[in-house]
Amino acid sequence: MTFGEQYPEKPPRVRFTSEVFHPNVYSDGTLCMDIIQDQWSPIHNVCTLLTSIQSLLTDPNPASPANPEAAQLFTEDTNGYNRRVRRLAQKTVEG
Repeated sequence: MTFGEQYPEKPPRVRFTSEVFHPNVYSDGTLCMDIIQDQWSPIHNVCTLLTSIQSLLTDPNPASPANPEAAQLFTEDTNGYNRRVRRLAQKTVEG
C-alpha cells in the first residue's frame, strides 16, 4: 500500500509486488476493487482495506475481471484455477 498526500480523502494505491493470478488483479499487480476505486470513503482504514483484500482473494468476482483468463478459468474449471494459483504461490515462495 502506498499512501499519497491526499490520504484519507483519496484511497491508497494497493498493488501486489509478486505475480498474482486472480480474476480481480491486473497484470501489474493492482487490484480491481470498488473500495479503492469508486466506493472509497475516508472512513476506511488499513484494517478495512486488508479485510476487503482478504475477502476478494478468497471470493473472487469473475463478473468484473481485471484478468479475463483467470476469471474464465475460475468460472469454468475451479480445480484448474486452484492448481495454477498454488503453483504460482509455490514459485513465489521458492524465489
